[in-house]
Amino acid sequence: MTRVIFDAARPGRSAPTRLVMLPAAYARPDDFVRAGFVSAVRERRLDLDLAFAALAQEHVTDRIGLARLRTELILPSRAAGSAVWLGGISLGGFLALCCAERHAGELAGLCLFAPYLGTHLVTGEIERAGGLAGWDASAVADDDDERRVWRFVKTLRGSPLPVHLGLGSHDRFGRRHRLMTAALAPASVDTVPGGHDWATWRTLWERFLDTRFAGHSRVGSA
Repeated sequence: MTRVIFDAARPGRSAPTRLVMLPAAYARPDDFVRAGFVSAVRERRLDLDLAFAALAQEHVTDRIGLARLRTELILPSRAAGSAVWLGGISLGGFLALCCAERHAGELAGLCLFAPYLGTHLVTGEIERAGGLAGWDASAVADDDDERRVWRFVKTLRGSPLPVHLGLGSHDRFGRRHRLMTAALAPASVDTVPGGHDWATWRTLWERFLDTRFAGHSRVGSA
């Protein structure tokens, strides 16, 4: 990892849940803090630990970064007794999907905001097949991460893994997002006015917290 910003709900102990978020391309872990992601959690007094992390630039397109994400953040969090929600924005969302495709059983949920979903080459295949339901994912090479991600997305409607997909209604990648939306249960998708920007993602983050953790334990509660 290039850098990790960790914010604990209660210093000196692990919270029941840890949220690990990966940033968009060219963004940094600090941008989550500046956009108010930490303050939104703390204002709600949620007993959640936060980890904002970025893969080293040279490892974004290979397996080394994903392996380090697992060994340096996911597995230690689980060992500390925390359930792990993994998520990301744009390219970070794609990387979260790549990790979940390999290690879904180690995660408590996925939080994806405007995820990058690969090239038009692959999404064009899916569109020509009439959507994921008709797309043949039987022969996918081990090193074909884009098709592996889409094959994984195809399984999510019937999966026990909770998925929260947050989208801006005018996101420039909306056409690809609609392919994913069609493959998920309606309750898994949250769409708000906005584009591919931090203001929209902050709104989606607040709605994610209120939807998924409304009944979660609170810091300072008895």
